[in-house]
Amino acid sequence: MLLIEHLGHGTKPAQFDAQLTLPFDARCRSRLRIQLDSGEDVGLFLPRGTVLRGGDWLVGNDGRSVRVNAAAEPLYRVDPASATLLARAAYHLGNRHVALEVRADALLLLADPVLRVLLEKLGLAVTELDAPFEPEAGAYGGGHHHGEEPGHGGVIHGFNPAP
Repeated sequence: MLLIEHLGHGTKPAQFDAQLTLPFDARCRSRLRIQLDSGEDVGLFLPRGTVLRGGDWLVGNDGRSVRVNAAAEPLYRVDPASATLLARAAYHLGNRHVALEVRADALLLLADPVLRVLLEKLGLAVTELDAPFEPEAGAYGGGHHHGEEPGHGGVIHGFNPAP
């Protein structure tokens, strides 16, 4: 099966056929050979720039629907003692283009020992956890780029969608 349509969160298909659990870095790719949670090999062929979120729905070229789950992965939780420290952490991480999940009282980011040292030097408490990661989409929200629709020259290496 080739997963070719992204329905997002808003439209739940009438039929639920399969699940796909992926870490954030894989959910940012639009061309990928992957396995459903059942072990079935599938291809992902979506418009470039598509970012999948936990709870999104995909539709395959055979009409089956697939629910996307965000996999738990090693993260850091940054708990500042003040709003100023939270802003300072966001500033320094943003300057490094670090993907962040922003919460009212904390920041979450993918575990990276170099960033942990930076954050601790700034006076922030950093704890490790395993959890799904849903970072901010960014100022421009991701989305797809025109002219890069499926069938316009995209290739999935090692995947042949023919039956």
